[in-house]
Amino acid sequence: MKSIDERKSDYAKLIISFGVNIQKGEPLVVRAPIEGADFVRMLAEEAYKSGASDVHVNWSDDTLTRLKYDNSPLEVFEEYPQWKADAEKYYAEKGAAFISVSAKDPQLLQGVDSKKIAAFNKAAAVANKENMKYTMNDLNSWCVVSIPTSSWAKRIFPDLTEEDAVNKLWEAIFEATRMNMEDPLASWDKHLDSLTKRVDYMNNMKFQSLHYKASNGTDLNVKLPDGHIWMGGGGDNAKGDYFVANIPTEEVFTMPHKDGVDGVVYSSKPLNRSGNTIDNFKLVFKEGEVVEYHAEKGEEFLAELFEMDEGAKRLGEVALVPFSSPIEKAGILFLNTLFDENASCHFAFGKAYPTTMKNGPDMSDDELAEHGVNNSLTHVDFMIGTSDLDITGITESGEKVQIFKAGEWTI
Repeated sequence: MKSIDERKSDYAKLIISFGVNIQKGEPLVVRAPIEGADFVRMLAEEAYKSGASDVHVNWSDDTLTRLKYDNSPLEVFEEYPQWKADAEKYYAEKGAAFISVSAKDPQLLQGVDSKKIAAFNKAAAVANKENMKYTMNDLNSWCVVSIPTSSWAKRIFPDLTEEDAVNKLWEAIFEATRMNMEDPLASWDKHLDSLTKRVDYMNNMKFQSLHYKASNGTDLNVKLPDGHIWMGGGGDNAKGDYFVANIPTEEVFTMPHKDGVDGVVYSSKPLNRSGNTIDNFKLVFKEGEVVEYHAEKGEEFLAELFEMDEGAKRLGEVALVPFSSPIEKAGILFLNTLFDENASCHFAFGKAYPTTMKNGPDMSDDELAEHGVNNSLTHVDFMIGTSDLDITGITESGEKVQIFKAGEWTI
């Protein structure tokens, strides 16, 4: 097998060529932890080799973030620097591709005043509301990836030394992203083709609704709006360039009708939200809205999420992932949504992707709402897949078709 450094190089090539599929003359914006500087340099080198005109990096640092939350007053978090939002818009309008390296300490903000966290999340969401369209509508290429950081690795492997924990997390990421295959790029071609076939099946069936049932108490009906589109693997940006928004990716997804979710659903994995963990939670929906919720841990952060706006209490995404996905088989709880959502069927609170509605990217917010599309300042995935989850699709004629049986695709 190749060395870690060789596989890091292959990983960077995959992200640039398959992930954002950078084109000649395009700028690239990378959001990354400063601890990952070496890997970001690999990304920049590959991007320039592919013809990128400029690589701009927005650095973050967990230690500085924690110091700010511990020491700055609440009013600091109630304002978001407009220049940051303007910079994002500047690059988006220049046709930039965006890479987000998701690698925060899952417990970074444990013990922090939840009012500060809520204030920052809302201020940032409001300031960047218009910027969301560039990625949510796939106007620009974008990709979310991850690399190990020492604090994250130690959360997952607390009994190992820092160096061993980081190396083990690298190995887990390589396995999840198919970097351990003999020919990773060929493996990705095959994987994306498999997802496309399932996407085509779901679109051809034109299901009107889905029914979820599991032994943990999940019993949920999800209406799908007329004109909904199933997606998965990758898609085209506004210029027609194919890109893959998540590496890894195992999901086939669409949107639910914002007023058409009824019943109860239980989480199957912890949700990491703003450096805190929400675990073992139950949600009761009526006519699309969460009307009751409970969590064994982190319920206050669930409440903070729902207080973001009206759309935060409704669903914006329905995603199907087999329980036998490579990430689930790894037996690791990553405490990172990028990985955990690709190990499990999941939903997302908040804004729906307009791309999952026919002609959605060309519709106004009011037109989208008329078609049952949820709108919100937030989009937060949470996992509900189990080894005994059954999902039944109901067609326009009322026929019931088993889509998932015992957590697995039946097609």
